[in-house]
Amino acid sequence: MRLKNKTAIITGGASGIGRATALRFANEGTQIVIADINGDGGQETVNLIKQQGGTALFYETNVSDSKQVKELVSATVGNFGKLDILFNHAGVGNPDVKSVDLEEEDWDRIIDINLKSVFLGIKYAVPEMKKASGGAIINTSSLLGIKGQKYLAAYNASKAGVILLTKNAALVYGKDRIRVNAIAPGVIDTQIIDGWKNDERKWPIISRANALGRIGTPEEVANAVLFLSSDEASFITGATLSVDGGGLTF
Repeated sequence: MRLKNKTAIITGGASGIGRATALRFANEGTQIVIADINGDGGQETVNLIKQQGGTALFYETNVSDSKQVKELVSATVGNFGKLDILFNHAGVGNPDVKSVDLEEEDWDRIIDINLKSVFLGIKYAVPEMKKASGGAIINTSSLLGIKGQKYLAAYNASKAGVILLTKNAALVYGKDRIRVNAIAPGVIDTQIIDGWKNDERKWPIISRANALGRIGTPEEVANAVLFLSSDEASFITGATLSVDGGGLTF
């Protein structure tokens, strides 16, 4: 087991990539805290982990709220005694509109959930990881944090910010044996792409717009997160791992 006796927080763990990663971690011996605003989905993830013999707890958390993120980290340490891994995954999509038509409230919401939450996770996780003599933080960026796409200004900006925040944290906390990396998924079969699936004109193009000619699965992304969380990635920090089927090369 690659993560035996480790303790991990997974934000956005109620569904999709977050849930797939939680189940993957559980198979590797990790004690897991699921954080999400979706109480039913979060508890369902916990139940699935327990059904396969794992250990997990759920904390309903608004990841853009400093107090709630601080309490999440404190509760994790209170229950399991330490924090080894943080997967900052919670995120939201962007209305498909031009920048001039994007409501300021939508901009603030997307930046808060996709980027500010990563800052808050790092802020409160790092002190506990220092106590544990190290740890691993994985932040979710996106293919669209590396290249632009029309009508997704806030999403592009938030996910690009995650990449530079990841590099910054890697530089600052490497001396504390805390590795900080990011993943950049492409088009993955999760709820966030439901709108694209319903577009009969765009979906046939979007669904094949990479070197492999297909969309990815949450489990394929979970495998990448597991690698970056494990000792197999012990000399990797400040990196952004593209999990996009070659979308950047297309």
